[in-house]
Amino acid sequence: MSQKLQLVDADTLLSTPMEKTLFIVDGLIPQGVSMLCGSGKIGKSWLMLWLGLRVAEGKPLWDLPTHQCDVLYLCLEDTRVRIQERLYKLTDEAPPGLRFATVCGKLGCGLEEQIEAALNDFPNTRLVIIDTLQKVRNTQSTAGKNGMYASDYDDISAVKSIADRRRIAVVLVHHLRKMKDASDPFNEVSGSTGITGAADTNIILKRKRDEDTATLLVSGRDVEYQQFTLRFEDNIWQLVEHKDSAALHREEIPPFLFRLVEFLKDKSVWTGTATGLLSEMKETETPPNLVTKMLGRFAGEVLTPAGIEYKTKRTGASRLMQFRTSDGNDTDDGKSAI
Repeated sequence: MSQKLQLVDADTLLSTPMEKTLFIVDGLIPQGVSMLCGSGKIGKSWLMLWLGLRVAEGKPLWDLPTHQCDVLYLCLEDTRVRIQERLYKLTDEAPPGLRFATVCGKLGCGLEEQIEAALNDFPNTRLVIIDTLQKVRNTQSTAGKNGMYASDYDDISAVKSIADRRRIAVVLVHHLRKMKDASDPFNEVSGSTGITGAADTNIILKRKRDEDTATLLVSGRDVEYQQFTLRFEDNIWQLVEHKDSAALHREEIPPFLFRLVEFLKDKSVWTGTATGLLSEMKETETPPNLVTKMLGRFAGEVLTPAGIEYKTKRTGASRLMQFRTSDGNDTDDGKSAI
């Protein structure tokens, strides 16, 4: 007989104090599993070593505060000599709370027990970095039997179970495939969607070969969508710009709409077609058929805060638009020429 479900009612859940999500890096890396994915030789390991140093020292990562704690870094594609050479270039005094291993077991074949033992030996460890995921995957997995998605999901879930139970953050370093996806860079993660689906946070590091800056895209259950622009200088990924989801969404709004607000600023009412509007605004690059589409999508975010009411109505072969600017006088609100 299967075990009964462990239920909790909404009232109990609402009134019971619970521990808040622990953030190792404020707003960027919460407890749970985070995937850092990027192309080969782009500098992922330099970024992870820098992350480990900042967290172990309790210093900010760029403009983000860190939760000071011990760090376990499974640096599986490097030797101790290479790690030492990188440390020479990054710091003069390395913190004792940052610990490395260059060899470990595989998932399902000893790795989980090794991580648990390290957490028991060093209970202040709150961040585990595994570089790379491929190095700890069991090549004799059941992918052929259960499919790639199930295998990918199970591997990430095995790590996630430790992270959730021990309330730590685990960062898994992984690769992007060569096939690009301009519509959604998160689809470029090597493997199936089981990897990104099981992870709590997904981070993509992308850089074109002929550019000196890279883009770090972040999406997750406990973090907002955000974008960092980074430049690799003196072996450190330096912050150039950080945009939160509000700034990124604002960039999606066509600049035409802000010019429209300026155009309507001294007009109490304007009525006409899209072609007439563009003519009066002296807009030559915006097609008339896109005007109503842009207004339909963004009017509530651009016009309404500016005190501009927008209405539209089709009359015969044309579509009329009316913009009414609020002047604080409601006596003629019922009058409309549209």
